[in-house]
Amino acid sequence: MSLSSSVRPFYCQCLCMEIAWLCARFYTPVNSWFKSLFVRKVDPRKDAHSHLLTKNEESNLYKIQFHNVKPECLDAYNQLCEETLPSIHNDKYYPCELVGTWNTWYGEQDQAVHMWRYRGGYPALTEVMSKLRQNKEFMKYREERGKMLLSRRNQLLLEFSFWNEPIPRKGPNIYELRSYQLRPGTMIEWGNYWARAIGYRQHNSEAVGGFFSQIGNLYMVHHLWAYKDLEAREATRNAAWQHEGWDEVVYYTVPLIQHMDSRIMIPMKASPLQ
Repeated sequence: MSLSSSVRPFYCQCLCMEIAWLCARFYTPVNSWFKSLFVRKVDPRKDAHSHLLTKNEESNLYKIQFHNVKPECLDAYNQLCEETLPSIHNDKYYPCELVGTWNTWYGEQDQAVHMWRYRGGYPALTEVMSKLRQNKEFMKYREERGKMLLSRRNQLLLEFSFWNEPIPRKGPNIYELRSYQLRPGTMIEWGNYWARAIGYRQHNSEAVGGFFSQIGNLYMVHHLWAYKDLEAREATRNAAWQHEGWDEVVYYTVPLIQHMDSRIMIPMKASPLQ
């Protein structure tokens, strides 16, 4: 039997309603074959992912800042930072430390990257921000800095438990910041693989720090590396492939990545990481 064009839409609508009624009639939340076809059972977690990835003791909080500077203002910007940032770093009144401050050499041009550590987590960050608002010299610095910038953004980060804590280094070094945007829900899997992989990348003391975002772009990972020069970077990275297991880590972690980016950075004069 064929349906006329005028009847066919009504028939389809009635058929859809009948299917919906049958699903509602025989569907039960506890025991449903229909549900089992589409729903994967997930074991409930009793702790946040961040607690599983960070150190057991109270973790440090990090802030990373990306400042895109007007090209004609870069030298003046660097001088302003070198005059202001060390005074905050060296003043025990502020529970924070300047981890490093750089200019991007390869990657986004005319860019400055700053990383701060807050020992004590969010309360320390709140205390520092409150005190700096009362600091007239810092507020003047912010005003002058604003005239030199095209844009700026930041992220709050925690450090992976299996990475070293960044400590001051003598130079000269170049630094590579490799940033990975992961697929949502894959951070634990990434951490499991890199907990083993970091052992392959410690032979030349190139590993500086590993972090993952808490506020800002989420599911973002940053790995910070130090090398003597670009030639040493290439040799060190090639040497990793000679270690059994490195190829497996790369094979299983690449599918977790949505986007990745690399910056080669030169430390400013005031940077504790030289």
